[in-house]
Amino acid sequence: MGSRLLAPGIALGALLADAAGVHGLALWLVLLAVPAAAAAAFVGVSDALAGLGAMRGVTASLALVLLVVGSAAREGAPRGASVPALAVSSVVLALVCYGIPALAWLLVPLRPVRTARPTPRASRA
Repeated sequence: MGSRLLAPGIALGALLADAAGVHGLALWLVLLAVPAAAAAAFVGVSDALAGLGAMRGVTASLALVLLVVGSAAREGAPRGASVPALAVSSVVLALVCYGIPALAWLLVPLRPVRTARPTPRASRA
């Protein structure tokens, strides 16, 4: 479970570093989030292959792609310039992707619990 929460935590740290104006730290945090996101995507895909639901694998893989795109956009920006909007938007969208399974879990209606009824026994006469 730790590998699933590590990547969103690092990505959130990068977003907070961007908001604080420490863009160099945010660059390194996004780079650090990529291997953690890959681990979360591998765990999600393996869960999907095991039949435990595909949503987590799809959203973690999409978040991995978004973090790679954001990292590339951030690295390609000229030094001293502002952070590209694509870089910040991709980190925000990656965090949204990590939040989709939690939101789906909250929106699942409660399923009624079925109890087994006792079968009537034939009476001896």
